[in-house]
Amino acid sequence: MDANSHPHLGLPMVYLVDDEDVVRDALGWLLRTRRLLSEGFSSAEAFEAMLNARIGPPGTGGTASWPVAPSCLLLDVRMPGTSGLVLFERLIERGLLSLMPVIFLTGHGDVPTAVAAVKRGAFDFVEKPFSDNALVDRVEQALQASTDALLRRRDETSVRRRLADLTDRERDVMQLVIDGLANKLIADQLNISVRTVEVHRARVFEKMDVKSAVELANLLRGI
Repeated sequence: MDANSHPHLGLPMVYLVDDEDVVRDALGWLLRTRRLLSEGFSSAEAFEAMLNARIGPPGTGGTASWPVAPSCLLLDVRMPGTSGLVLFERLIERGLLSLMPVIFLTGHGDVPTAVAAVKRGAFDFVEKPFSDNALVDRVEQALQASTDALLRRRDETSVRRRLADLTDRERDVMQLVIDGLANKLIADQLNISVRTVEVHRARVFEKMDVKSAVELANLLRGI
């Protein structure tokens, strides 16, 4: 199994956005030497058109379901039309950076700009002409970061589905359990019997697939 693949995710994909055909071709060949798939785009506009076709225009919530496989983007800073930096800002607005880390390809004069982009959340920048091995090493690390983010998204989606299956009363009991209240105090606060609290508590633990209040609190942290 490839180092960046995962049994529950699709094959990793590297997206290449550069206006020079020769650069995209060279990058595609380089990635194939590491058995990595790639898809090239000659402009930021072409890449955005792909995004709109797959997940809809910005603001439509499509990022919840894409990408489904580990992904990263090799992005040229300077291009005719929409620049790489403008595309990068639009990816931030879509909330895609963790799922699809961005590595900027820069000329010497663009290094300060690329450094600023890294501070904004870009994964890295690579100066042209670049070391083939160093670039692909960073691509593989970006794909691993994408894999981690996709697995977190999958886990969070699973937790939200389990939460949606709780009744209103089970949610009430769950919150008080997380707050550390004993069954007797929960019963007093909700004006129900201790036995009813015990039943709801057991159902919450079963539906949320946890064994303790601590495990439940940890599961919900960050959701």
